[in-house]
Amino acid sequence: MSLSDRLLAAWYQGHPALTLLRPLEMLYRRVVINKRQRFLDGQGEIYQSPVPLIVVGNITVGGTGKTPMILWLIEHCRRRGLRVGVVSRGYGAKPPQLPWRVEAEHSAEIAGDEPLLIVQRTGVPLMIDPDRSAAVKALIASEPLDLILSDDGMQHYRLARDLELVLIDAARGLGNQRCLPAGPLREPVERLQSVDGVLFNGALDDRDDGFAFRLQPTALVNLRSGERQSLEHFPPGQALHAVAGIGNPQRFFNTLEALDWRPIAHAFADHAEYSVQALNFTPSLPLVMTEKDAVKCRAFAAADWWYLAVDAVPSPAFVAWFDTQLMRLLPDRLLP
Repeated sequence: MSLSDRLLAAWYQGHPALTLLRPLEMLYRRVVINKRQRFLDGQGEIYQSPVPLIVVGNITVGGTGKTPMILWLIEHCRRRGLRVGVVSRGYGAKPPQLPWRVEAEHSAEIAGDEPLLIVQRTGVPLMIDPDRSAAVKALIASEPLDLILSDDGMQHYRLARDLELVLIDAARGLGNQRCLPAGPLREPVERLQSVDGVLFNGALDDRDDGFAFRLQPTALVNLRSGERQSLEHFPPGQALHAVAGIGNPQRFFNTLEALDWRPIAHAFADHAEYSVQALNFTPSLPLVMTEKDAVKCRAFAAADWWYLAVDAVPSPAFVAWFDTQLMRLLPDRLLP
C-alpha cells in the first residue's frame, strides 16, 4: 500500500498517528482561511469574468464525480440554448504554451486526461491554464460564450465566481473532517456554509444539506474500434481486469460488481500514466477501465479493452434549482 493509500485510509477510517499532524493542520488552516478572507475583502488581483462563471469543485482530496457532473452541466445548458465554455487547470498536461485550447485530436500528455475526455465527449471549447483567470480571458477572446464552467478551482481565489457547486462522496463523506495533512479537507468544513449548492454523489435521496446525484453506467465502449455495446455484452459472473486511476478507484470497482461482473481490481494513482507493460495482466481476460483512463490508452489498446461510459443523473430537485440559478444569472438569455 502506497503512502497516499495509507493516508486516505487513515483520514476516512481513523488512525491515532494523525494527531501528530495537528500542528501542521493548524498552519494549513490559517493559510487557507486568510487566503479566502483576502478574496472576500477584495484584496489582491481578482478577475471578474464578463460572463457568468460557475465553479464545480470539492473541498476534499480524492474523486467525487466532478467530471461526469460537468458533462451533465454542459449538455443541460446547451439544451437551454446557452453557449458554454470550460476552463481547467489541466493537471499533468504539458502543452506547448499557456493558455492552451484543448482539441479532440490532442494527446492526454499535452491536454491532460480530464480536459481531453470532456472535449472528446462534448466538443465544448475548453482552455487549460493553472492560472484560471488567464484561461477565462483566452476562452472569451476565442469565441462568444454565455456561460463558463470552471473544472475545479474552488480554492483559486484570483478568479471571481457567480455560483459555487461542491461535490461530496456520499459514502465517504468528509472523513475525519480535518484539514490537510491531518485529514482530507482542502478547506475547513465551515466552507460548505458559504457555497451555493452541495451535491452528494451516490446519495439515494436529497438531503437537508444538499442534493443527490448518482453515476449511471450506460455502455461499454471498445478502446480500439469505438464500438459501443450494451451492458449485457458481458454475461453475469464475467471475470475481467478492472483498471482505475481516479480519485476513488473503489467506487469504480463497486460499480462493476453491481453490474454482476467479477472484477480483478487494479488501482492506480489518480492521473496515472499507462503503458502496455503496466497493463499486461494474467490471466488473459477482457479489460475494463474508466473513460478517464481510456483517453490515455487508446494508442496501444488491445482488441478486448473497454471503458465503461457513465452519466451523472442529478435529482429532479437539483435540476429545478439549477434552472432557477441560470435564470438569475442570465435573465436576458432565458425566459421563464
